[in-house]
Amino acid sequence: MRGIIAGVLMLGAATAAEAEMHKGYETPGYTVERADGAVELRHYGSHIAAQVVVSGNRSAAIGTGFRVLAGYIFGKNASKAKVAMTVPVAQAPSETIAMTTPVTQTGTDGAWVVQFMMPAAYTLDTLPKPLDPSIRFVTVPGSRQAVLQFSGLPQTAALAQKERELRAWAKANGVTLDAGPFYYFYDSPMTLPWNRRNEVAFLLK
Repeated sequence: MRGIIAGVLMLGAATAAEAEMHKGYETPGYTVERADGAVELRHYGSHIAAQVVVSGNRSAAIGTGFRVLAGYIFGKNASKAKVAMTVPVAQAPSETIAMTTPVTQTGTDGAWVVQFMMPAAYTLDTLPKPLDPSIRFVTVPGSRQAVLQFSGLPQTAALAQKERELRAWAKANGVTLDAGPFYYFYDSPMTLPWNRRNEVAFLLK
């Protein structure tokens, strides 16, 4: 489901389908409670994430955070072990994450949290220890989210536009948004824009 918010409203019980893989990569499992064009209301289970806090503008922060976390899963850890890549890469302003997971806020303007989900086979005790002290592990609790999916390049202006669309949809449909926005990026920069999966999300009250 890509593009602008459109389509016929589908009501009823949540679907049982879980998103466990995207192009061969593990993803957080969820069920869909409601779908309306590009928007879904989803129920997510809990999962473990590795994260870093990066200062600067959004586009620079996602690049820096990705490189640090990619280094960890590719073997820059105490065990020199490789950890399977997962998707999406999640990004949010640090104050947004601080409201929802046990993150210490840095107090720096323009700070962003970048997260990699850890494969479900790991626990906090079995994950390789990072060598980079900026990496920490958090348990992301299960949640109910409003998510808008779109293709194209996930530039800051596009993300802002999709955030406005999601807010407008929520207001029109009587859905109360809570913490957010969260940005989810599923594909590598080498993926053609029209084949990319990007999402903007908010937690729901």
